[in-house]
Amino acid sequence: MGVGSDIETTSTSILKPSSTSPPHPLLDTYVPLTIFDEAAFDLHVATLYAFRAPMPTNSAMKDGLSKVLSHFPHLSGRMCPDPNNNRPSIHLNNAGVRVIETRTADTLADRLPLDPSDELALLHPPTDASVEYLLQVQLNRFACGGLVIGVTSHHRVADGHSMSGFLVRWAEAVRGLGMDSFPYLDRAAVSVPRSPPRSEFNHRAIEFKEGHDSAAPSPRSCSVIENLVVHYSAEFVSGLKRMVSEDEAVPTRRCSTFECLLAHVWKKITKARGLGESESSQVRVAVNGRARMREPAVPMEFFGNLVLWAYPRLSTGEILKESHAYVVKAIHDSVAKVDEAYFRSFIDFGEMISTGEVGELSATAPEAGNSLCPNLEVDSWLRFNFHDLDFGTGGPCAFLPPNLPVEGLLIFVPSCKDKGAVDVFLALSGEHVELFKEISHSLG
Repeated sequence: MGVGSDIETTSTSILKPSSTSPPHPLLDTYVPLTIFDEAAFDLHVATLYAFRAPMPTNSAMKDGLSKVLSHFPHLSGRMCPDPNNNRPSIHLNNAGVRVIETRTADTLADRLPLDPSDELALLHPPTDASVEYLLQVQLNRFACGGLVIGVTSHHRVADGHSMSGFLVRWAEAVRGLGMDSFPYLDRAAVSVPRSPPRSEFNHRAIEFKEGHDSAAPSPRSCSVIENLVVHYSAEFVSGLKRMVSEDEAVPTRRCSTFECLLAHVWKKITKARGLGESESSQVRVAVNGRARMREPAVPMEFFGNLVLWAYPRLSTGEILKESHAYVVKAIHDSVAKVDEAYFRSFIDFGEMISTGEVGELSATAPEAGNSLCPNLEVDSWLRFNFHDLDFGTGGPCAFLPPNLPVEGLLIFVPSCKDKGAVDVFLALSGEHVELFKEISHSLG
């Protein structure tokens, strides 16, 4: 159901880390963006979390947020060049985060489910490029006592894994729990290059494009981008995995939910787009380096960006005519190649940029309004701990990334309603939406 315009803003304030906590050791330092930060989207990412009543008061929510910010100084800082060397950096100056409080006479039940729509922008802070805050929180209080929390964070400060951990720590602080684990903040230690640095892969053409001479195809704009969510039940997911694992034609190891469901959605979107069989299509698959890097190992609590991408590529004829297991194997094999050696090569590439061995580069992440067709990009949030996002009365009853700005962008999220089920949020060209909906659950 849509969100009405009867949302009244009652307060806008700047919240700073708790004064009862000792100053963070990194206070007032400039933390340079790592090569992983610079490869990430240069934008604010918005998410919405809906909680049924009862929920803690706004005062309690803000008090908990202030306490946890003391341990995450990057979120209270500002993006700016380091005055000593002009490198893009985060100034950990405790400037604070913006908190917006609203209220509405509606009940949360009137607004559920939160379907993707432009109106959802009313429930989260602005995300335009002029926003200086690296974290913003909007507390939308409904007449029934229910709460929708809108969060925006700058992607070059932290990836989704990091922000998931931060939100869980906030919820624990509201519940009065102490920190059982602390964020690992030594970004320099995570990105130490080898000596001498050796870039063994063509990163300048994969994760970046060089100046205006890039050989990469120019992105296409899309006049109408529609956001939609498709629910795949636990029964559907288990049946799909069973079908893939029993396919003797393409022996595969135990396949993950992500691999199987991505293969399925890739097939259905390719068909909905009406692509010719001779065309090729690739998926940009996010790969978390925390699970890849071993020497030295990176703590899962590392707060920052540590994601690179795999690019499984097939002809549209293969995608449409070959089995699900065939497509799963292509995805699995491509992801496996983004291993520790690849991450180390990328870190060395970053060192070569900083020393002037490589020219100025810009990230290949698409911009808002672009179409990826015939390609896709996917993020998996299936391992994020949304069920732990409990402010004292249970986890969220609904979760939504409110606006995916790029056609062909997908996000896989564990369902709040059905254990083992998956909600796939995606953005498609308006002309392809109806056919995709018709075939989205067909296993043929």
